[in-house]
Amino acid sequence: MRLDKFLKLSRLIKRRTLAKEVADQGRININGTPSKAATKVAVGDELTIQFGQKILTIEVKSLRENVKKDEAASLYEIKKRRTC
Repeated sequence: MRLDKFLKLSRLIKRRTLAKEVADQGRININGTPSKAATKVAVGDELTIQFGQKILTIEVKSLRENVKKDEAASLYEIKKRRTC
C-alpha cells in the first residue's frame, strides 16, 4: 500500500493530498530511510513522522483497503512521541 494512502486510512493525516505533501517534504521516514508518497508500506515497518515540533514513531500492524473510523487505530501501534 502507498504511504500517503496508509496515512489517510489510519487517520494519522486527514487528507491524502496533505499526506503526499508531508512525505514529499522529507518529513516521513520508513525504517530510517526518507520516503516519498508512493513508497510502499508493509506490515512491521516503522514510520517516523514529523508534525512541526512533534515527532511520532509508529509500527504498522495491519494493512486494509477499507477501515471504519473507530478501527483506524488498529492499523498501527505508537512506539514513541517526542517534541523537538
